[in-house]
Formats: sequence, structure tokens, C-alpha cells
Amino acid sequence: MQSQGKVLIVDDEISIRRALHSSLQGMGFTVEDASTGEAAVDLVRQAEYDVLLLDINMPGMGGIRACREIRKSLPRLGILMLTVRDSEEDKVAALDAGADDYITKPFHVRELAARIRAAVRRSCASAVEPNAVIRIGNIELDPARRLVRKGGEPVHLTPKEYDLLHDLMAHAGLPLTHARLLRAVWGPEYGGELEYLRTFVRQLRKKIEDDPAEPAYLLTDSHIGYRFAEAKPVTVEENA
Repeated sequence: MQSQGKVLIVDDEISIRRALHSSLQGMGFTVEDASTGEAAVDLVRQAEYDVLLLDINMPGMGGIRACREIRKSLPRLGILMLTVRDSEEDKVAALDAGADDYITKPFHVRELAARIRAAVRRSCASAVEPNAVIRIGNIELDPARRLVRKGGEPVHLTPKEYDLLHDLMAHAGLPLTHARLLRAVWGPEYGGELEYLRTFVRQLRKKIEDDPAEPAYLLTDSHIGYRFAEAKPVTVEENA
């Protein structure tokens, strides 16, 4: 059976590593594990992985620092943070360090496996087709032409509105913090201008949502940031 992806589990608790190793391997993943952030940094330099499951709270090099270090050299690696802490501060810190997503212990292994599969798909898509047209629902974004369509009809966006939508759709399904979006779209000197970002999000919702008050695409992650709804498999029928 072909592997669904190669996963590195990093957690200082051996019982958790063993349980995850057994469960994920049984679901078709190729699995390796490490007990420290330092070991994780060394391993990702020696071998290729699709997804890194990184515990946030470990002795020595903690998960946040390890994530930040790994992300410098591996921008496409899927990184999911595991944490027993559910505060917005911890989630924001993990995401700002470069994590793609987070999952709070205790969790269902099937949910974790679904998140891993999504991370593998995103990693493969970004590596193979960085300029591919992105289609989610009836929203279509063409990076090569900087064009956006809704239901086949062109949507007029300002340059910054386009850049913001592109960043969100390119990371569909992932939570992006306020600071992450501000820095990515407006530059490294930005990060705290929340009302500025909210204004642009409101304008985008007016242009792409059927009901801006009940958005189906551009979703709010309370106290954290925003995420674009993840693409779901659809059947496309072409007219002759």
C-alpha cells in the first residue's frame, strides 16, 4: 500500500509518541518520531518529511522555537502544533512562529489524520503548481493574471484586496493570524493594525460573499485571525 505521507512526531512523552506512531502507521502513513525539538531540527535536515507533528511544550528547545528554526529552511513543510493549552495566546504564538495549524490534546486520531492529509495535499500542490488557478466553490483566483472571478464573472479588487485574498486562498483551510496577514500583504513593519485589516476583510466580503454578514468563504477565527474555507472535491462539467 502506498504511503499517505511521511510524518515526524515530536513529543517528549513516550506514551503519546507510541500511541500516535501505531495509529497513524495503521492508517497508511510512514511514521518516525523524536523526543526533543533539537532532535527534530537535526532530523529534518537529514530526511524529507511531508508533515511535522510538533508538541508545543517540551523541555530544552520548545515547540515554538523548533518550529521557527525549521520554518526558516523548509517553507513548504506542513507543521501541526500539538498542545494541551487552549489559550488564544498559545495558538497565535504557534501560528506566528510558522505553524500551519494546531490541534489541542486530547484529540481524536481520525481528526488528526484528516488534518495531516490536508497538510500533505497543500504541500504537494504548492510545490508542483505555485501559479495554478485556485478554485474554491464559485470563487476563482488566477495568480498569473491577477484575476478573480465569482461564478464566472470578473470581480474588481484593488491591488491590496487581491494580495490579501491570494494569501488567504493559497492557504485555504489554515488559520492566518492578524500579524501574519498584515506582514505578508503590507510589509514587515506592519503587525498591530487590526482595524486596518478588518476594513479590508469587510470590503472583500462585500465583493465575494453572497451574504457578507454570514460569510461562507472568508471566515473569522475569533481573537486569532482569518481563514479561507478549504476547497472540497467537486465535479466540474464542461460545456461542449
